[in-house]
Amino acid sequence: MSHGLAWDTALRILALCVLLAGAETLHGIARTVWAVPRWGKERALQRSALTGSLLAGAICWFMVPGLGLHTAWHHAALGLGLATFMALFDVALGRWLMHRPWPRIAQEFNPASGNYLVFGLAFLSAAPMLVHWLRKP
Repeated sequence: MSHGLAWDTALRILALCVLLAGAETLHGIARTVWAVPRWGKERALQRSALTGSLLAGAICWFMVPGLGLHTAWHHAALGLGLATFMALFDVALGRWLMHRPWPRIAQEFNPASGNYLVFGLAFLSAAPMLVHWLRKP
């Protein structure tokens, strides 16, 4: 792989990260504005884990094939990278934009507290591999 191609792939992966972060941010806003008043916080969080995973899966379905990755290993590494990016994005958003304390941020990753973010991240880590398997010719 030439250096130009590697940089091109890295930029495409970064664009995918930004797209996922933007979509999930809008998804979180929609949950807060529409779902929480309608269903309550706990039920809205439960349902948004599913809808957020479907949203991320749809984005991966359309974007991952264009990255030019060919091996299962590359797709698995991409999934782990995307999940790590999104976890760090969530921490950064909570800490520096929403001014939440560290214990409150940690609680968002704890399913016992009614937050299912960790399940969404697990799905996101598998999504590129699923796309690789399902879209194989």
